[in-house]
Amino acid sequence: MTMATATPHRQTTLGHIGYVLKENPVTLLAFTMFAIIITLALIGPSIVPYDPLASDAARALEPPSWDHWFGTDNLGRDVLSRVVVATRLDLTISVAAVALSFILGSILGAAAGYFGGWLDAGLSRILDTIMAFPLFVLAMGIVAALGNTVENIIYATALINLPFYARLVRAEVNIRREAGFALAAKLSGNSDLRVLALHIFPNALPPMMVQVSLNLGWAILNAAGLSFIGLGVRPPTPEWGIMVAEGANFIVSGEWWLAFFPGMALVVAVFTFNLLGDGLRDMVDPRRRT
Repeated sequence: MTMATATPHRQTTLGHIGYVLKENPVTLLAFTMFAIIITLALIGPSIVPYDPLASDAARALEPPSWDHWFGTDNLGRDVLSRVVVATRLDLTISVAAVALSFILGSILGAAAGYFGGWLDAGLSRILDTIMAFPLFVLAMGIVAALGNTVENIIYATALINLPFYARLVRAEVNIRREAGFALAAKLSGNSDLRVLALHIFPNALPPMMVQVSLNLGWAILNAAGLSFIGLGVRPPTPEWGIMVAEGANFIVSGEWWLAFFPGMALVVAVFTFNLLGDGLRDMVDPRRRT
């Protein structure tokens, strides 16, 4: 009589994602909030009640009301419309900067961790040089030197985030390049590039996903901070940092809504990205797919 042996059941990708979302209510909440932010970024400009650039001096500095839920600014522009439209720009800057730093950092860090030698030493010195500067001050210098355009803000934000990914990937690859599964894959005839890309790098993704979620929030704060001090996106473009900076001048006189609502949009966005980390880590972790 033979006994049946239990074999691990491997989930499909969608099934695994659904399991992670159902297992952790906080993750489900985070992805729901993230979906709302994405939706506002995609369709927000077409559903806002007013033109975010249209001014009406007769209705300047009106408090929140049924006509203007978030009130109006000093030029009579609808604050709600500007906050919603700004979502697309801030999210674009954040995602583009993090994606750029993630790709470049992953390539450089993986190569340095796997091959070592002069490549590892040279990259480490470059990263040390970048990390030696206060990161926001470095971003200020880059944008001030190149010009305060959206593209330069993305490049500056990507550069200051690059060391986080390069160092993290380097460490993860370095401790796994001599692991049994990596050596077995190499003995099976796989090239170094294939072993690195298909066998070692996927195991470095879980901690990187946590870093991605944190950096998305930091990137939005960085862009807003640059705009707040006048080195970011130029007015009258709707952007959360600009709106907070403009509204700060009116807090003393009682027009609190000008800075409060764009500030709350920043808080909600950063809070959402910080909550995404654990869920993204569980979704890409190969060990949780059984």
